[in-house]
Amino acid sequence: MKIYTRTGDHGQTRIVGKQILSKADPRVNAYGEVDELNSWLGYTRSILSVANQGFSAELEEIQQLLFDCGKDLATPKNEPRHPFIFTATTPTAWLEERIDHYTQLTPPVKKFILPGGSPTAAAFHYARTITRRCERHIVALQTTVEINDEVLIFINRLSDYFFAAARVANLHDHQPEVLYRNSKDVFR
Repeated sequence: MKIYTRTGDHGQTRIVGKQILSKADPRVNAYGEVDELNSWLGYTRSILSVANQGFSAELEEIQQLLFDCGKDLATPKNEPRHPFIFTATTPTAWLEERIDHYTQLTPPVKKFILPGGSPTAAAFHYARTITRRCERHIVALQTTVEINDEVLIFINRLSDYFFAAARVANLHDHQPEVLYRNSKDVFR
């Protein structure tokens, strides 16, 4: 089986349902950002510290869910042979449970935190920013075509998950968090 199609040689790609789009199309940008996040999580799993190995299974589950999100972003809403598959209710509730759990493990914070700390925490902070970029591209796509709105809900919550996970990773790795020196109290 050949993995190249030569469609991209002319700046185009084929989405679910066989429609051909420019590689600069908002739909391609949106699912491409999700793909980048998924790849980053694969890398993050490979560098988890010993103290943070407990995150590995969660990250793998998120990677699976991101493939579902990407599939739906690559699928036109009324594609008859390929209905949307991602439903955010259960995955979003799971993320919220993990966020609440991680928030209870870490000291309360009222100010902004500088991204960084241990390599694991820094990777989670970077995942948070990639997730926010994904969200911006999904919102941009949503202004041009109908999408599975459940994807946006999940991605929005996912960035909060990575913030909470980064804080726990620093706690597990005994790394202090550095507060932004000019931050006023922003979290209540």
